[in-house]
Amino acid sequence: MDARARRVWGPLPWSQADALLVVVVTMIDLLGHLLIGQVAGGRHVTVPGFVLVAVSALPLLARQRRPLEMLAVVLVIQAMIDQFVPTTSHFGAVLTVALYSVGRYRRLWDTAAASAVTTVVVSLSQSHFHLPSWSAVFATIVAAVMVAGAGLGVARWQRELAANRQLLADRAVADERRRIARELHDIVAHHITTMQLMAGGARANLGRPEVVRDSLVTLESSGRLALREMRQLLTVLRADDDEPEHALPAPQPGAEDVQRLVDESCLAGLPTELTVDGPRQPLPPTVGLTVFRIVQEGLTNARKHAGSARADVRLAYHPDRVTVEVRDDGGGSPSPEPTGRAGYGLLGMRERVALHGGTLEAGPRPGGGFAVLAELPLTAAEAAEAAVQTGQAAR
Repeated sequence: MDARARRVWGPLPWSQADALLVVVVTMIDLLGHLLIGQVAGGRHVTVPGFVLVAVSALPLLARQRRPLEMLAVVLVIQAMIDQFVPTTSHFGAVLTVALYSVGRYRRLWDTAAASAVTTVVVSLSQSHFHLPSWSAVFATIVAAVMVAGAGLGVARWQRELAANRQLLADRAVADERRRIARELHDIVAHHITTMQLMAGGARANLGRPEVVRDSLVTLESSGRLALREMRQLLTVLRADDDEPEHALPAPQPGAEDVQRLVDESCLAGLPTELTVDGPRQPLPPTVGLTVFRIVQEGLTNARKHAGSARADVRLAYHPDRVTVEVRDDGGGSPSPEPTGRAGYGLLGMRERVALHGGTLEAGPRPGGGFAVLAELPLTAAEAAEAAVQTGQAAR
């Protein structure tokens, strides 16, 4: 039994399952000896034999902590039982569980030695310490091998199961690390790029106070948003028993916040236009966040690589999907290689889109510039749920 699932009765060093197992195997052995007595010419179990059978399963309470010592005690009691009750060649329930426990909780060589000792002791005690028949010895050997083999097999299966659980846990941790890395890249790359451009613009226009003021306002806003999103990530990473947050975290950005990205892009020196096709509809939070991050990364890349260019953002709402496109005309110095922009940002976008079962295309445009086009499927159930959540938030 898995140690995590055991329930210990107060200070007692055994589990509830072990205690129940003792009761069950005791009843099975008592019933078995009674039936054997009837078969063996009407001889019944004596009072000492009845007492020995009744207490023979008590050592099983230590089967997980000390399986070898437990088996030794069981073998001694079984040898005594064979002298007080009518016996035939058999492998009792208590002895079966005892030998199985050795295979379950000990290694191969310990189990092999325990099986050999069990075979010798059982064969001699059931023949009342006379030379046993070959058939009885063979039956005992077969029973011991089957029981010990079952214990070893279950032990191996449990080890493989634990290894698989550990692999799944490690994979989940790796996936979470990649997700956090994507979030950090999106936050840092976008906001820091905007802050850098705004600081450069303010420095270049020191003689125009109104331009400097607008640049500083955008710089302050980007810094505030970066800190807020970083704080949200740190809140997720914080353990449950850490100091609780009294303030409610701000909601994650969504498709309705794309206009803010467009405005920031224009203030940062990249003329950007937003076009929305189709009636706006509420999106699930994860889909809306993906749309926001794609636009954010696309505009960040355009400001980094496109030079003095123009950018277009297009959102298209369809009944079963939503598409988002970010493209620029590449009026500045183009990237020397077609894959010059293929860094962590594009990789993060592909992973985000793949999580929703969508597709993403990114690459140079035939007439110059760069384009990113993502298509995110949207089921009717997701759309209905998003509409309900939007209605509840509005109330």
